[in-house]
Amino acid sequence: MGGPTFDVVVVGAGSAGCTLAGRLSERGVRVALLEAGDVVVPADSLPIASLAATAPEHVLNWAYRATLCRDRESVVPRGKILGGSGAINGGYFVRAVPADFDGWAVASWSYDDVLGYYRRSETDLDVGGPRHGDHGPLRVSRPAGRLLAPMTEPFLAACEKLGHRAEPDKNAGGPPGAGPVPTNAVDGHRVSAATAYLPPPWGTAVPRDTLTVRGGRPVDALELGGDRVIGVRAGDDVILADEVVLAAGAVGSPALLMRSGIGPEDTLRTAGVRVHHELPGVGRSWSDHPSVFLPFHAEVGDLHPDAVAGQAALHLDSGADPAGDLEILLFARPFSDGGPAHLMCAVQRPDSRGMLAITSPDPADPPRLDYKYLRTESDRRRMRAAVREAAEIVRVAGWERGGPDGSVLGNDVRLDGWIRDALTTSVHLSGSAAMGTGPDAVVDADLRVHGISGLRVADTSVLPSVPRRGPAATAIMLGERAADLIRSA
Repeated sequence: MGGPTFDVVVVGAGSAGCTLAGRLSERGVRVALLEAGDVVVPADSLPIASLAATAPEHVLNWAYRATLCRDRESVVPRGKILGGSGAINGGYFVRAVPADFDGWAVASWSYDDVLGYYRRSETDLDVGGPRHGDHGPLRVSRPAGRLLAPMTEPFLAACEKLGHRAEPDKNAGGPPGAGPVPTNAVDGHRVSAATAYLPPPWGTAVPRDTLTVRGGRPVDALELGGDRVIGVRAGDDVILADEVVLAAGAVGSPALLMRSGIGPEDTLRTAGVRVHHELPGVGRSWSDHPSVFLPFHAEVGDLHPDAVAGQAALHLDSGADPAGDLEILLFARPFSDGGPAHLMCAVQRPDSRGMLAITSPDPADPPRLDYKYLRTESDRRRMRAAVREAAEIVRVAGWERGGPDGSVLGNDVRLDGWIRDALTTSVHLSGSAAMGTGPDAVVDADLRVHGISGLRVADTSVLPSVPRRGPAATAIMLGERAADLIRSA
């Protein structure tokens, strides 16, 4: 096969992968960034006003079929394009909170340990000081002026009338409350990590010759030499490297591990894959945010076409989590012309844990996802609380609620039925290749896969549980930190 062609191969050009590849290559590391989707981002996918690529049939969407709970099937969007899900999402750019890192209890991964990496990624246009970046590649702002939706201030005023504290800076690591949502959209355009961290022709970073980007073909499996990964296999090609980093996302990375014979023995044997190294935690015990959309109508004027839809959010304590285990997110732009706006109600620290399993060694066969949502009374109680509080916000704001009606809201059994029928997911899957030292841990604190040398994972797979706030900013932070861990090795 010859010697290694690259110093590092990064599999997956999503938020973490583009960040990692960009940072390594600017430091002189020879990097191959491999993306299963296209590496040409269509111009019509850039406007932040459009979430068209999240539709199941869209060419930029992996559209994984999933079971959310008993008798509730869904299709889960994930970005199939350079930039990953960050290239098709709504521009929500909020950090994990300090309590998330405290709960994960992984050495050298406290909030203070990672704060510098959050700061390194951003230029905050609204807030300065030691907790915010001023020279990073991503521009972060909050809705204001012409980009402020007419219903945003009534939403925040209603939260205040209901006794909720203000949280004007959701990236400050402070107590939960109501406030504007930071975004990394710029001038009405979606800015992914590909745009921010990669050089031309893929992005806007400084040109360099240390980065190779290849797209349009998935990696079939890792190339193993004993207990060491020496490269990856894609069709008839073997790409060799001193180190391989999986950044294919919380679905793609564990699936690739399993296709390579690394994972739970029972899952591998059922899928017809020879067991190379048993790691029981791969694809298991991950979490995500169960959510429902509460529709409402507000005759307050139109939203500017360059404005983000997710304008403001209330984070609150259901009574069991002072760091805030519920989120009510204002979606100010209707999903269809003439339709209602929505408040998305979500449980941000769920008890439920999911399972992901491949069904064959073929990367064309999508993995099976089972979210196991709302199986505990605690999760059901908290989801009811979120929906009822959202209905109160709609009432106090003077808007017309589209459902559920009072006879449903006032009855736990009826409300549980409405929630089950409306249930969706926030698409924040995390923890499918979790960090730690316990029996189900997949990677260590340096993101190295336990028992396999030359291999790391660097995406939201490694977060021990889903953060209390959406993980887009945290995925970027992971890419930033992984670049330092690899360079210091």
